[in-house]
Amino acid sequence: MSNQINKPTPESEVAVELENQTNKIDIGIIGGAGYTAGELIRLLSTHPKVDSLFVQSQSHAGQHLSKAHPDLIGELSGSFVEKLPNTCRIVFLCSGHGKTKEVFDQGWIPTQAKVIDLSADARWELTQGKLSNRHHCCGKEFVYGLAELQANMIRKAHFVANPGCFATAIQLALLPLAKQGKLHDEVHISAITGSTGAGAHPSSTTHFSWRSNNASVYKAFTHQHLGEIRASISSLQSKVPNIHFIPMRGAFTRGILAACYQKIDVSEQEIKEWFKAYYSDAPFVHLSEEPISVKQVVNTNKALIHLEKVENQILVTVAIDNLLKGASGQAVQNMNIIMGWDERMGLLLKPSVF
Repeated sequence: MSNQINKPTPESEVAVELENQTNKIDIGIIGGAGYTAGELIRLLSTHPKVDSLFVQSQSHAGQHLSKAHPDLIGELSGSFVEKLPNTCRIVFLCSGHGKTKEVFDQGWIPTQAKVIDLSADARWELTQGKLSNRHHCCGKEFVYGLAELQANMIRKAHFVANPGCFATAIQLALLPLAKQGKLHDEVHISAITGSTGAGAHPSSTTHFSWRSNNASVYKAFTHQHLGEIRASISSLQSKVPNIHFIPMRGAFTRGILAACYQKIDVSEQEIKEWFKAYYSDAPFVHLSEEPISVKQVVNTNKALIHLEKVENQILVTVAIDNLLKGASGQAVQNMNIIMGWDERMGLLLKPSVF
């Protein structure tokens, strides 16, 4: 069996595929056995600009993809490979946190391939008031990959650091306010995430018996995504406020709901106009007049935002799918931007709310 993943092509699409063949590219995934890799395979297997998809995994090399991703039975042919071919134009790193340096040092990335890293290793952060990139040890210049903040930088990048899931939701809530210089001294955030946010390997707080009918707070005020949130805010307003973030684990598999609030002396209508203006060119961010829920975004690359002012407090609620807009979907969005394609390509997914 070939290790190349072959996508089924309906007869009605054959002529179109042949016509566009020269515009298609080969894609590679390194560390292909986890949740984010599984979602990338699902998205890329039907992406109209992907010619061949190669999935590397040391632990599963030679095994059929369905060994790690049972949902692919009957969907795709192909097996995990030990090494990606040099034809890969884009490589997604799904090796897990702390593995990026090893991937570069081992020479696993094909020559000239552009890289989108889904781990935390290459994200920017704000340390002692200075904006920096964490991953200098590879000698690479990574661009922080939040399209709603710096799409132009991503478009020119060779290496992109995909944002964290909590960070994505919270930044989408705060950046329009930062753009106006209206994030003040104290910002309060409570956010809850599904169990898939902890990765595919089971732990004491992710297995069914613990998660079912349960909820808990973890890493209060110290979550690792705070560094990149502060960094993004600092790119829009000079003073970074104190951010008090309470993350929570929820009894569901996927999705994030973040509630962010602060005091503000501006009308609700004016704030809504700021958000509409900021996201006027953002195809995946939508403002809702009604309160939002996680089920409205699961299995999509959408971010829903609801604004509500009560007395002198503005409440910004955001819902995203942590595995898509918070990880793999956002990575595909970044690939589309890098390649000059429509941002929405391969990502027009509808949620299932029932």
